[in-house]
Amino acid sequence: MTITRRKLVAGIGLAGAAAPMVPLATPAIAAETIEWKMVTSWPRNLPGPGVTAQKLADLITALSGGRLAVRLYPAGELVPALETFDAVSNGTAEMAHTAPLFWAGKFPAAPIFTAAPFGLTPLEHITWISKGGGQALWDELYAPLGVKPFMASNTGYQMGGWYKKPVASVEDFKGLKIRMPGLGGQVVSKLGGAPVNLAPGEIFTSLQTGVIDATEFLGPFSDSAMGFQQAAKNYYYPGFHEPNGTGEALVSAKALEALPQDLREVVARACEWVNLWSLTDAEWENARALERLQAEDGVILREYPQDVLKAARIATTEVMAELAATDPLTGRIVESYTGAARHLGKWSDISVKAFLAARAEPAG
Repeated sequence: MTITRRKLVAGIGLAGAAAPMVPLATPAIAAETIEWKMVTSWPRNLPGPGVTAQKLADLITALSGGRLAVRLYPAGELVPALETFDAVSNGTAEMAHTAPLFWAGKFPAAPIFTAAPFGLTPLEHITWISKGGGQALWDELYAPLGVKPFMASNTGYQMGGWYKKPVASVEDFKGLKIRMPGLGGQVVSKLGGAPVNLAPGEIFTSLQTGVIDATEFLGPFSDSAMGFQQAAKNYYYPGFHEPNGTGEALVSAKALEALPQDLREVVARACEWVNLWSLTDAEWENARALERLQAEDGVILREYPQDVLKAARIATTEVMAELAATDPLTGRIVESYTGAARHLGKWSDISVKAFLAARAEPAG
């Protein structure tokens, strides 16, 4: 089936979001081409977010019939990985593919739009953004800097991270240097750890050389592509710090408003499509990669001790309360997020949690 711009704009293209994407031929550049630069926080074609970023650039170009041509610049090629927001805000690029958790220094509430510890699952998070008022708050947060956010990738449930030494209890977090940005890093700090915020391309070397003792990133698919299994063998779960992995497309509000209405729809619908596609890709490939890491790379799967999870839950309550007190907008965002967790959690307990428990019961 060929996916056309008309179908996506009408919303029909999203009906097949779980199916493999049909490659789209790059159209001939139209006479009145609008050219956009997309900067990313990822190495080029990194399995997971890097591949998704390229799909988004290619899809916008194809669905626009070449009228809006998007060229991707991976991390470090035009701007550093953690300067993509500024690049869109100041006009260096019209678009970026990155993650909200990187912007805590600008907006304390930004990491929530990726994930919060012990928070919303991937489907719950998408539901909050699209149905529960999350998008309006996200728009309000970034608007002062002239940036419009879209959900544009999801790496699914995260793993807890790679540790050089096993974690026997919460005491092992004392002084632990771990790459963990976002709200999860604040939780680890309350446990006595020393969280470090590193760009994705800097993580492996830092772990290998001992600059850090542990790291989290995404799930088995992207993690194994980064080579973390070569530097650490203890792979922990669950990823309590990030139960969801929403990435974002940042678009210059000025550039977006300058587009005709049909091209604005192309940008929005392409973001929706790759967001759902990336989640299905992550689920499938994470399952395959996890098997390979255990069978071929000698990786040891370890569950966090219960005292660690208990301490992390207590610390999370403190972190979220402190965050909510930062300023009125941040408070409204925290209230909306936690309200969505309560609302959706009741249904998730009855639907997902109960079903998974039943499915795990042995036959007979």
